[in-house]
Amino acid sequence: MADVIGTGTLLRDRYGVDADDEALHLDDSGTIRGLLAHHSVRAFERRLVSPAIVDTLIAASQSASTSSNLQSWSVVVVRDEAQKSAVAALAGDQQFIREAPLFLVFVADWARGAAISRSRGEASEGIDYFDSTLVATIDAAIAAQNAVVAAESLGLGAVFVGAVRNRPDELSALLELPDASYPVVGVAVGWPDPANPARVKPRLPQSVVRHDERYSPASVDDLADYDDALRVFNESQGRTGSWLDAVVARVRSRSALHGRERLRSILSSRGLPSA
Repeated sequence: MADVIGTGTLLRDRYGVDADDEALHLDDSGTIRGLLAHHSVRAFERRLVSPAIVDTLIAASQSASTSSNLQSWSVVVVRDEAQKSAVAALAGDQQFIREAPLFLVFVADWARGAAISRSRGEASEGIDYFDSTLVATIDAAIAAQNAVVAAESLGLGAVFVGAVRNRPDELSALLELPDASYPVVGVAVGWPDPANPARVKPRLPQSVVRHDERYSPASVDDLADYDDALRVFNESQGRTGSWLDAVVARVRSRSALHGRERLRSILSSRGLPSA
């Protein structure tokens, strides 16, 4: 039976503040503990991920919720070194993608639905609308999250890679994705390198993201403590800068999108006009 257990360590790591007097309702399976301990891993051992584990991760992905059971997503499993290097070059040229033994590209995929409709002599006009693009994108993202949770439960490390959307037209060509599909997110997976351990990154306090009954916006002043906590975390990882700085850098100019500002037009050219 699950109990309410005082667990200052988990909450302290997750929120970056003293949380000794807080309590969490933890389950005996360890699922919640694993979720709260999630951290991105970018340093991997040079050890392969077995085919059985890959099959398990895909099965876990397919066990995710999916809108109306349409299953409008696919995943491209990349293990070949040359192919991984080519993918990495198009996804921010990030070395950890090359070093990870496994890279999964989760794809919003209406090509399958369009093909089924064509086989019955029917149109596929519904794919042209924004909600359909959103449905397939959400389906792919939920599937990817399941893969990460499954990987971590097996002792693997993982990190999401949004940079697969930097040059989605070129990446789609490399992966031979059909029309009415596009890469949503990548996941680098592998055995964590014990010589380069990753830590849990603090998140915003619940008082900022949680709204009971009605939305109540926080002021910038309410974010000061979190900004300090993340600054301390960044310094512990050999980085500088604060969360507030990162938000401003991301929103002030389209240059921070690194090519993703073209996504709408690229989706349209790929058969997802998102009208």
